[in-house]
Amino acid sequence: MNISNSRLQKIALCLIRPWNFIFTKIGIVNKQKPIFLLVVISASLMLSGCVQYDLGINFNNANNGELVQYIKLSEKLTSFSGDYVYEWLNSLERRARKLEGSANRISPEEIIVKIPFSNGKELQEKFSGFFNYRTAQKPENVADDAKLPSIASNLFVENNNFLLLSRNHLVYDLDLRSLSVLTSKGNVLSGTGSIVNLDFSLQTPWGVKNIQQTEDAIQPEKNGKQLIWKLNPGELNHIEVVFWLPNLLGIGALIIILFVWGGYYLRYTLLESGLKDLQS
Repeated sequence: MNISNSRLQKIALCLIRPWNFIFTKIGIVNKQKPIFLLVVISASLMLSGCVQYDLGINFNNANNGELVQYIKLSEKLTSFSGDYVYEWLNSLERRARKLEGSANRISPEEIIVKIPFSNGKELQEKFSGFFNYRTAQKPENVADDAKLPSIASNLFVENNNFLLLSRNHLVYDLDLRSLSVLTSKGNVLSGTGSIVNLDFSLQTPWGVKNIQQTEDAIQPEKNGKQLIWKLNPGELNHIEVVFWLPNLLGIGALIIILFVWGGYYLRYTLLESGLKDLQS
């Protein structure tokens, strides 16, 4: 799943802002490091699994697919920074509609976004358009000590058509190493792995072949024709797969050619030979 810089930065921001505000107000950020670290550890446990983000790419064939995103936020998170989080979810709905997609708000904290695509190139464009979305409106003022992590991500899809079939090579890189720590005036907030749960899945009609060429490649879990990767916050995540899809355009063209050839054969071979037999 390509989790964009802006999206994960906003997630990180919504995690940092409430605690940064609390620590500043009670005056323990720089004065009492042991107490601060104890509170941070407690906060990590309290907010365990506060963000569940599942991103799936479903290919029906070489000319049809859907990008599906499922997001669920815990009540503990929204209770600390509800307005900011809800505005972020609303922005996902607006972006989906701009890309001819849809958004189903299951609950105030839970949403499913679906964006259709017709080929690998369009998938890349809509993927980039959705996750690298920029807005002219600047986020709310953030204290200097609430520095946001930088997230690098990239999705690449290559298609090779062979008339009836299409070979697809998909590469997805997501650098989450900056999420291993969240810094507040030199104090380290760790344990983001328990705060953010990230999954990426890929489903195709004929299954997927996983390629592990680097140390950063993740081993997926198999569920029928679907592969599911558990992304690791604090690490460089690399996913590379190859899969084949039926090319409906090529299959349709072949059917038309066969239909035309059949009509020609019926008209100029069978009918003419039959007429000649009758005349003789």
